[in-house]
Amino acid sequence: MDLPRLGSPHLPDLNTLLLFLRAVDSGSLSKAAQQSHIALSAASRRIGMLEDQLGLRLLTRTATGVEPTPAGLATAEHARQLLRGVDQMRSDVADYGRGTRGHVRLHSNTSVMSQELPDLVASFLTAHPDIRLEIREQRSRGIAQALRDGLADVGVVVAGVSLDGLAVHPYRFDKLVAIVPKRHAIKARSARFAELLDHDLLGLDDSAAITQLMANAAGSCDKPLRLRVQAQSFEAVCRMVAAGLGIGVLPEGAVRTYRQDMGLRFVAIAEDWAARQMYVCTRAGKVPQPVRVLVEHLLAGVR
Repeated sequence: MDLPRLGSPHLPDLNTLLLFLRAVDSGSLSKAAQQSHIALSAASRRIGMLEDQLGLRLLTRTATGVEPTPAGLATAEHARQLLRGVDQMRSDVADYGRGTRGHVRLHSNTSVMSQELPDLVASFLTAHPDIRLEIREQRSRGIAQALRDGLADVGVVVAGVSLDGLAVHPYRFDKLVAIVPKRHAIKARSARFAELLDHDLLGLDDSAAITQLMANAAGSCDKPLRLRVQAQSFEAVCRMVAAGLGIGVLPEGAVRTYRQDMGLRFVAIAEDWAARQMYVCTRAGKVPQPVRVLVEHLLAGVR
């Protein structure tokens, strides 16, 4: 199928898309025309041309203004995405005008984000002030997909998710521990996971890699995984443990700061799966120099 060329009359222009969004948001073509600094008649012609280009009615006139049709609502969502992309493009180009020589999108899982990553990022930016770093926290599975889709340049993920199609570099180990109140019935410094399963457990939502690890470990013990509560954050799990609602299983380094303030105690899990391998990943093949420089910095920071 042949695509229309840029500049073709079959492609809507950005100013018309912005006018259309203003009409949808305000419910008034007159207000949209005022905000766009054009006459109402010109605004009406532009909307008519947009509808002709798409072959669909996008707005319906009412006694009080205009309302989007179902096709208009869909068009509005796509228009918002396009205009957000244009804003991002302008921001990136402006960075180059200020002397920036690279832009790297780093996605990290929560565990690493809660531990050494902030210090590594700070030292990287000090050493490379001409590289702009955009950071996002995300689950490991989502990070891997974002790398494949070109929405991220560097990802820090935990073992257990599919890394097909990615360049993978071993990073560090992330030690999971059981978290209990100081006066909990479990007194030992370490325990098998089967012992923990005799108690109510607290965990993260089902999309978290830790939850899947716990489910697999429970299956190996032929015991059910009883998650009394599932939360979205490490801190929330720790607070519920402190309240006596059950036992949490989380990365030791990421929750160490909560131990004293919340009166918690850590119990080592005496099984190999509790030491999780982390990886720094990029798309396979040659990557831009700023991406390579960041990967080298991250790996050097844990040696």
